[in-house]
Formats: sequence, C-alpha cells, structure tokens
Amino acid sequence: MATDPLDALRLTLMQDVLPVGLAVVERARKGGAQEVMAAFDGRSADPLGTLRQEGEPAASELRQGLDRVRPGLGNPVMKVEVHDVAAETADPQDALELQHGLARIAERLEQLEQRLGSPERLAAGSN
Repeated sequence: MATDPLDALRLTLMQDVLPVGLAVVERARKGGAQEVMAAFDGRSADPLGTLRQEGEPAASELRQGLDRVRPGLGNPVMKVEVHDVAAETADPQDALELQHGLARIAERLEQLEQRLGSPERLAAGSN
C-alpha cells in the first residue's frame, strides 16, 4: 500500500515535531534561551528525544483538542486495507461434535442440580 506523502508529513509533524516544539517553547517561557540550550549541553545522549519526552503530555492534550474540533485532525487516522475473506463452509461433523458436547454439558448440569437439590429448596434453606 502506497503511503500518501502529505499524510506521512502530517503524522511526523504531530508525533515528532509538535512535542519537541512545545518542549522548546515551555523551556523558553521558563528560563529563556539558556534553558533551551541546556537541553543540548551534552548531558543527554539524545537531546531531541529528551525534548520529545518533555513535550509529549502537552502535545497529547493539543492533539486531543484538535480531535474535538475535527476527528482525525490531531491524531491522524491510520489508513488500512480491508479484504473480504471467503467464508469457510461449515463441516457437518464439527456441528455434530458441538451438539454432542453441548448435550454432555446439559446432562452434567442436570446431575449437579440433582446432587445440590432444587434451586427453590436451596433458596428456601438460605433464609
């Protein structure tokens, strides 16, 4: 299945760029440019991953808000292909085995009820 490049771009923006951008904005709001540059000071092996993780809660809220405006806008709907599968013809032997199994279960339930007593008698005895 060929992927639509615009859908792929939108998905990348929503899942990768948006969280990083929101984390950068939040850091800039809190501590200015120095706080933003602190993410790239070498203490973290993956500074973009760290920013993505920091911004993910805010990005998730924003995507949910966009979905309330228009479903699929914030959390893009993934396209799938659906194929009809030919229904298998039921084997009469399987149906017969199922009926026998159900008959055995019904018989055992009757035996259990006989051993325990009638449900009315059990209900009367519990009062």
